Amino acid sequence: MSITHDSSEQEKRLDFIREIVKNSVENGGNVYTRFPPEPNGYLHIGHAKAICIDFGIAEEFGGKCNLRMDDTNPSREDEKFVSGIKEDITWLGFKWEKFCYASDYFEQMYEYAVKLIKAGLAFVCEQTSEEMREYRGSLTEPGQNSPYRERSIEENLDLFRRMRDGEFEDGAKTLRAKIDMNSPNINLRDPVMYRIMRKPHYRTGEKWCVYPAYDWAHGLEDSIEGITFSLCDLDFENHRPLYDWFLDNLKIHHPSQIEFARLNLTYTVMSKRKLMILVDKGYVSSWDDPRMPTICGLRRRGYTPESIRMFCDRIGVTKVNSLTDTALLEHCLREDLNKKALRVMGVLNPLKLVVTNYPDEQVEEMTAINNPEDPEAGTRKVPFSKVLYIERNDFMEDAPRKFFRLSQGREVRLRYAYLVTCTGVVKDENGEITEVHCEYDPATRGGTAPDGRKVKGTIHWVSAEHALDADVRLYDRLFSDEKPDSEDFIKSLNPDSLEVIKGCKVEPSLKNAEPGINYQFERIGYFCIDSKDSPNPDGCPVFNRTVSLRDSWAKIAKKMSGGGKKK
Repeated sequence: MSITHDSSEQEKRLDFIREIVKNSVENGGNVYTRFPPEPNGYLHIGHAKAICIDFGIAEEFGGKCNLRMDDTNPSREDEKFVSGIKEDITWLGFKWEKFCYASDYFEQMYEYAVKLIKAGLAFVCEQTSEEMREYRGSLTEPGQNSPYRERSIEENLDLFRRMRDGEFEDGAKTLRAKIDMNSPNINLRDPVMYRIMRKPHYRTGEKWCVYPAYDWAHGLEDSIEGITFSLCDLDFENHRPLYDWFLDNLKIHHPSQIEFARLNLTYTVMSKRKLMILVDKGYVSSWDDPRMPTICGLRRRGYTPESIRMFCDRIGVTKVNSLTDTALLEHCLREDLNKKALRVMGVLNPLKLVVTNYPDEQVEEMTAINNPEDPEAGTRKVPFSKVLYIERNDFMEDAPRKFFRLSQGREVRLRYAYLVTCTGVVKDENGEITEVHCEYDPATRGGTAPDGRKVKGTIHWVSAEHALDADVRLYDRLFSDEKPDSEDFIKSLNPDSLEVIKGCKVEPSLKNAEPGINYQFERIGYFCIDSKDSPNPDGCPVFNRTVSLRDSWAKIAKKMSGGGKKK
């Protein structure tokens, strides 16, 4: 099989897994991977790394990748999670060769178990879970054989059949592999292969009351599908000898299991159990809450598939667990959005600006650039009139010398429009400024003075007459602690992770804004329409802030590369 990707790109990205795969391909091997999530929750950014590895390596080396639902535990699995997983992977831009369910193989797994029993390599055990833990031993002490370990093959076959037929209560019996209770690897100390569980399965209903343990099912699924490279995170490294033992003793197709470090990200949790607590206890609104690290949450917040794939590519593939700074993920997002997001003007905290010498009824259309990074994005027309809105923090009545925005007697540039000079303010009975008055220079249309005078400050605005009302949601990190990984992780929740601002003003070009389109509110950040809650009950659009404009990672990277100031 030939390698389909460019050789220079290959050499640049040749991590240890790709090195193994490349050598296999050059020696006539084929590449067949799989991504096997359990459908008991939605995928998160950690899964995105595994997706990019499983699907990405298959793509790069001309191979195939299956999507398999690892649905061997019916306790919390659901078809809605299956649909969500498929949607997420499609959105990320990957295509699977076959869509499979582990539950499709239940009968075949059962027959494989019978084969091991007949070979004297599996037995039915009646120990309780507490007794099994006691007999298993520890890292420093060997285990003890179960008193049921030496049952005859005939008795084990009979009991296993009766387990399947529903004759025994939940937990009364298990089927265990007969390996070595003295093994230094605790996973090889007669692990459980099947347990009795009377729970209806979302696909098979009540057909089964015995379900395969993951370690038993994992290798069988890979073997049945003809997978050549079983790519797993490092948690499975100590389980690989068990993976190998089952396949070797069954004498069936044996994929190569290779482990890599999972993604750990600052200011978030990756445990599906903890994410479920956040949802079930109401700390977030749903699995797709834009503060969640789920792929559907990131999508709703405005992340792009390209930014996530870029991030996964840059963090690379290693054998060493580490903690990745969320700032790198945000940096990749900004890098992508800077190239594609449409520029618009929106005012979050509006202050009225009256251009006193501008004709009362006049309206001009100013030409605004949609994206300076993309000439093909073109331009748009923005209405300009006598009364405008500007950001309240863009005006200061008594400003310090280095305040380069609007202030008494100072001149500033209105983006795409004119140079204006502040001439006064109007205050209410409480002394709060309600209006700022300015005069414009008609000769400076477009923001350039014909006499060549320089103006340092440029601020954005919207025409009061034409502005649209909007709600804006400002999202911050869900946790205040960099490593919220303890059991008390709820205590690390950031109370300011969401700020809702009503009464914002945005330019009229956003009247038909739709979910999935990214915008840069100039000088503020990147935003998108909320896919669930927009419009609000009053008919106004609801925008989510995807990420701010400030890029802390760029500064970190510059400092690390030696590009900072010398001492």
